[in-house]
Amino acid sequence: MKKLISANQAARLIKNEMVVGVTCSYIGGFAEDIAIALENRYLSEKSPKNLTLIHATGSGDFKGMGTDHFGHKGLINRLICGHTSTAPKLASLVENHEIECYFFPQGVIIQCFKAIASNRPVVSKVGLNTFVDPRKEGGKVTDITKKELVQLIELDGSEWLSYSTFPIDIALIRGSYADEKGNISMKNEAILLEQFDLAMGVKNSGGIVIAQVEHVVENNTINSKDVVVPANLVDFVVIGKSESQRQTIEEAYNPILSGEIKVPTKFLKGKSKNKKLDVRKVIARRCAMELTENSIVNLGIGIPQVVSEVALEEDINEDIVLTTEIGSFGGIPGTGFYFGTTYNAEATFEMPKMFDFYDGGGLDVAFLGFAQVDKYGNVNVSKFGKKVAGPGGFINISQNTRKIVFCGTFMHGAKLEITNDKLEIIQEGNVSKFIDDVDQITFNGDYADELKQEVLYITERCVFKLIDKELVLIEVAEGVNVEKDIFPLMGFRPKISENLKLIDTKIFNEVWGKLSLTNNVPITE
Repeated sequence: MKKLISANQAARLIKNEMVVGVTCSYIGGFAEDIAIALENRYLSEKSPKNLTLIHATGSGDFKGMGTDHFGHKGLINRLICGHTSTAPKLASLVENHEIECYFFPQGVIIQCFKAIASNRPVVSKVGLNTFVDPRKEGGKVTDITKKELVQLIELDGSEWLSYSTFPIDIALIRGSYADEKGNISMKNEAILLEQFDLAMGVKNSGGIVIAQVEHVVENNTINSKDVVVPANLVDFVVIGKSESQRQTIEEAYNPILSGEIKVPTKFLKGKSKNKKLDVRKVIARRCAMELTENSIVNLGIGIPQVVSEVALEEDINEDIVLTTEIGSFGGIPGTGFYFGTTYNAEATFEMPKMFDFYDGGGLDVAFLGFAQVDKYGNVNVSKFGKKVAGPGGFINISQNTRKIVFCGTFMHGAKLEITNDKLEIIQEGNVSKFIDDVDQITFNGDYADELKQEVLYITERCVFKLIDKELVLIEVAEGVNVEKDIFPLMGFRPKISENLKLIDTKIFNEVWGKLSLTNNVPITE
């Protein structure tokens, strides 16, 4: 096979000051062996230098895999990404202001790959009135990041953001198989990502596309409909080690995740990590009460993921359509290190197609986490003090969905228990999530009001709603004292609804019952 090279040879194709684009989600879809070879080359030779790294999703296992191999000052001098907390060495370079860094919405970065390929601009409303807006921070994260890559423009009397594009010199992508010509199949992958769009953008930039695969197979043995990246877009192929072709951090290969088989629902129930009633499940149950029949749903990382397990436990998963921004419709989204994957997916698409659907308003409701909330309903999930994370797909989703449900614990570090069918605060937390002003605006409450979005903030002890650009307390858990357990722990005093209600006490029961989506209340069996 003429295109077959080693990982070390692939690393030597990357020269000083090149722009390198990679596909990834945790460790899925990432060319691990090539990245290892590049890191080793830099550590031994101090070459290549001053690369620009661009990727859309978070990459890594928090322990050195994925884009963390790029986490060396000198190896890169600019990072453009959607999320970086899964790669701590890389994040450290950002937190210490040692490299230039831009955090852009995940879907926008993917749009950039497509735009580079088709020689057109990237113009989007995604990012308006958030930290990405040039009237605020322009997506710039570090003190040494000076160049403006986002501009505010007006089209037909409406505000838009114009994102700069530029040629990408190298694409590092991953697939399952390559045939002898270089056609790439994703047959064993749990996710499809943006391999085609990145490869197309790099080839049309005059760059080099390198694909890492598990096996090379004979020509004409890959069904044409299974070819995700055609051979004419692939310059070189590297055969990766088996441990580098893992579907997820925790599992090397599972045919359910790659869609090759489907299993009875009862077996998936056994995989639930939240069988025991805890605060996370209580919050997820209250969130599930916001679902309606046939609603198309997105679940963010963290507590929102537990909503899928509650849906499965309450036998309503067939009554709704759970989706992931990575590209799946239906089934049960994975949680934890399986985030982005789906068990028994009804359909799986490339990630760019899913963001086109999301950006167009295809979602009925999204459940997203929060780290900070202020009195105006602004939410921060991207940067807190020195610590950086990035927005991921949060901005795309939160700005284009009709109903947003933010969910999380009320305080950081609180010790809570569910006993006697109610919430008990054993030890109060030490850091409030509800503060006077968020460190960074990832979601803008005023803008949500302009867009006429319905916005809720659900915690274990109370529920707020965004009404007329202010947070209003609408529900409180039984046994929770508003003047003792809520208001003194906030950086502001919210309004109280005239119709303040108790959070449904049934969600604090060990056995909840079956959730009826017809009227959004649990019914006992």
